[in-house]
Amino acid sequence: MNRTDRLYALVEELRAAGPRGRTASQLAAHFEVSVRTIERDLSALGQAGVPLATRQGRTGGYSLDPSMTLPPLNFTPREATAVAVALSSSTHVLFARDARSALQKIVAAMPGPALAEARAAAAKVRLVVPLGATPDAEVAETIWRAVREGHVLRIGYVDVDHVESEREVEPQHVVMGPRGSYLTAWCRLREDDRVFRMDRITSAERTPALARGPRRPRDPALAEALGPLPASALRPEELLGIASGTPT
Repeated sequence: MNRTDRLYALVEELRAAGPRGRTASQLAAHFEVSVRTIERDLSALGQAGVPLATRQGRTGGYSLDPSMTLPPLNFTPREATAVAVALSSSTHVLFARDARSALQKIVAAMPGPALAEARAAAAKVRLVVPLGATPDAEVAETIWRAVREGHVLRIGYVDVDHVESEREVEPQHVVMGPRGSYLTAWCRLREDDRVFRMDRITSAERTPALARGPRRPRDPALAEALGPLPASALRPEELLGIASGTPT
């Protein structure tokens, strides 16, 4: 995680902690950095105007001003169990950390008895997560950033016949399924839409080239063995109300 991402994640972690806050040692362990690094990061956040509060003493630590926190969301035990089960299945390298962070925020907002009931219910569930080849975390993050921001990528790719190639691509979607995850993109080498299995992408870097923009509005077509994206496929933008332009 680079420093910019860590600074943002620090704010989210302190927001999730609520008035109890976190000690520098707890934050250092969570982000796998030194206490000195965390203290420098917190100092930078304070200088940038983030309203940090500190408590002195053996149980002291850092917290956010209450105006920067959300009120409790009041999940019922069943709702919390449902969310915990759903987030626990988010094992892809792109979203595993974010899923854990979201679950921590839910736990922090719940009263003790409701949390105990939710934990007891969740303990009765066992998930069978489809196994697919795992892409390199750094490569996957570079791809995801390019998909979000519309960057052109230069990728190294090894196809099913173990033939290596280097290509410039214009990323379109990340597609996740039971057999693995894929990048759909316009391939400048083939001058056509292509699907790349993410675990076969050996390198990915942003290029200064400009994307030519979308050619036609359509959902990604996967390899013939997987078939087209089904009509029932999850569309997060619709769940967030972006497609209709109204909040949910």
